[in-house]
Amino acid sequence: MSTTNNAIRGGEFLIRETAAQDVFIPEEWNEEQLMIKQMTMEFVEKRIIPNIEAIDNQEEGLVPKLMEESGELGLLGSSVPEDYGGMGLDFKSTMLITEAIGGAHAFSVSFSAHTGIGTLPILYYGNEAQKEKWIPGLASGALKGCYCLTEPGAGSDANSGRTKATLSDDGEHYIINGQKMWITNGGFADVMIVFAKIDDDDNLTAFIVDGHSEGISKNPEEKKMGIKGSSTRQIFFNDVKVPKENLLYERQKGFKIAVNILNIGRIKLGGAVLGAAKDALTETVKYANERNQFGRPISKYGAIRYKLAESAIRIYTCEAATYRATQNIDDAISGLKTSGMEHGEATLKGIADFAPECAMMKVLGSEMLDYVVDEAVQIHGGMGYSAETRAERAYRDARINRIFEGTNEINRMLTVDMILKKAMKGEMDLMGPAMAVAQELTGIPDFGVAPTDTFEAHLGYVRNLKKAILMVAGSAAQKLMMTLAKEQEILMGIADMTIWLYTLESTVLRVQKLAGMRDDVSLQTEIMKVYAYESAEWIHSAGKETLLAFADGDELKMMLMGLKRFCKTEDFNTKEARQRIAQHLIDKNEYHF
Repeated sequence: MSTTNNAIRGGEFLIRETAAQDVFIPEEWNEEQLMIKQMTMEFVEKRIIPNIEAIDNQEEGLVPKLMEESGELGLLGSSVPEDYGGMGLDFKSTMLITEAIGGAHAFSVSFSAHTGIGTLPILYYGNEAQKEKWIPGLASGALKGCYCLTEPGAGSDANSGRTKATLSDDGEHYIINGQKMWITNGGFADVMIVFAKIDDDDNLTAFIVDGHSEGISKNPEEKKMGIKGSSTRQIFFNDVKVPKENLLYERQKGFKIAVNILNIGRIKLGGAVLGAAKDALTETVKYANERNQFGRPISKYGAIRYKLAESAIRIYTCEAATYRATQNIDDAISGLKTSGMEHGEATLKGIADFAPECAMMKVLGSEMLDYVVDEAVQIHGGMGYSAETRAERAYRDARINRIFEGTNEINRMLTVDMILKKAMKGEMDLMGPAMAVAQELTGIPDFGVAPTDTFEAHLGYVRNLKKAILMVAGSAAQKLMMTLAKEQEILMGIADMTIWLYTLESTVLRVQKLAGMRDDVSLQTEIMKVYAYESAEWIHSAGKETLLAFADGDELKMMLMGLKRFCKTEDFNTKEARQRIAQHLIDKNEYHF
């Protein structure tokens, strides 16, 4: 990738240090960005939440109408250039809108599917005529989009799809036959991105299909655990005629489109779940302050405070990691544009370079939200299990996020696979640092003098935890070689270690940068300290289990000793820290960081 400076590349966080001034933190949003966020949140508060029952009951025409209203505010076209009727915002600002819409329950799914997988394939891969024809309508909400990739026999293995396209005798149309399932917005989409194999091709091709074409039929709406207000249909294509000029990009390049659009969807999901989690925790804090048991609010009790504080810690740290990765992507896009690349291509390449981080944020965010909504139900008690509360809906709605955009298991394995492939292509040097760690294991430990500065101490933890991951991953790659790709438990263990490390480093850098902007960052420092203590324990546990899966003898003993050393942190009273974090939430009566 050609950039104008020595900017960090995707995956390089494992082998390079990042300075606090080089990361974006959410405390840096400018006034215009915050106004856009506020506008979006007001739309959710005034138009979505009061209609949430009607949305979940799929009242005829309601979601399409609300989509059009959001289009009138410019929200559907946030990533669309102004030439095509959009707002032309940078990637980071579009993420902020995604976060702000995240508390809209099922509507956020309809919105995200339209603005992401329903619009971006045409925006980034369409020719000029295709963009002029479809994008303005998608940006305004006059047209609604959907994405038809998954089939009954083709889920995670998307390229195995059996939907077929053949050129008509007159050469003017492709005739599509096949079946798609789990199609979000399928019940009302005007524009469909449909993936099919032309004749006996090995790989998919993408087509832009008019959603009202003759030959398209649909099953009734799926009955789902959650996101009930999101239209989800099976769609059947029976001799559907698609003008040949609606072939998107190039023949057999559909899988490339699918992969790159999924990268965007993964990190955008990381933004959406932030909004949902903040909303859920705020509702929970309010309930804990209002609900009295044994003569006082339940927010006075330590067990409840633990849950509130831990939820806030996971939200804050996930937010730090998500917007760090988002800014890295923005910087990569800017660098590529500066070198002369067209905006759409630069966007795709910039995001593709950070595909490991996109996969990590999808896993981190979806599991963070699951924790927050699960504890929300627990704090609400019996009321949390009642459909009268939003806690019950939030719990059900959250579960799909670990399946959307590739399952979390797939994304964990992809994280490790993509970083290793970067190393094999010579895009980053993993071998050198891994060998340096291996040599360090056989040497005499240099414990040195512990830093007195809190941030330097925590950056020291980060450096050592990177060594732990390089040791485990390097040893696994060396010992297992070509069979590593089949060792899913080992890959997922390494992925977890990597995700926690990235999140911890992002949090330390966020708080360190914030300390240069504000006088009092005591509560944020408490969050950082608790997460450092927790994540080091998690990384040690996952590393040990992973090493035991493939190593033995003296080599295993040596690496276990090294792992323990690399994962060491100073003892810390997490209970008191959580008490202070929880008290802040209780006093503010909301998530307030």
